[in-house]
Amino acid sequence: MAEAESGDLRSLMLAANRGDTESYARLLRELTPVVRRIVVAHRRSLAADAVEDVVQEVLLSIHAARATYDSDRPFMPWLIAIARRRIIDAVRRQIRRGAREEPYDDRTVTFVAAQTNTLGEDAVRTDDLRGAIAQLPRGQRLAIELLKLREMSLEEASAATGSTVGALKVATHRAMTTLRARLKKT
Repeated sequence: MAEAESGDLRSLMLAANRGDTESYARLLRELTPVVRRIVVAHRRSLAADAVEDVVQEVLLSIHAARATYDSDRPFMPWLIAIARRRIIDAVRRQIRRGAREEPYDDRTVTFVAAQTNTLGEDAVRTDDLRGAIAQLPRGQRLAIELLKLREMSLEEASAATGSTVGALKVATHRAMTTLRARLKKT
């Protein structure tokens, strides 16, 4: 990296630390390709799809640690130290993840029992499910729609309906029991 470019980045960092938001935005724009070059230089250690994630982690770390930059010191060693630490963290994550994971081809996974194969003829059709939900009593239907379809929390659904959390739990349980019974018949 050219010394002039390093000086420009240092000047931008100093201005950003004084509160100049334009300088900070420009610093991040100019830092991104520099950080990317540093990370790509370590690509032998990193998975190919991890490079952009590490670049973002470095930029976030710079944001979080920008107040620690000592204006009496050069900027690039500070930046490189942060980048190297994030790269090391990413490599460690890859190693941990790789030690726990077993690669497999999910297209070949099947189960002996028919009910565990969701793509079989026992799978519920969406239209049947919608019809069964529409036939539920209003309170049960509302509980299913809010808690299961919209994925609201019990507290959010309680606030939206005015029902208690306990009443929503009971309505959901009853609705699920009714739906299972109706869908088994179809």
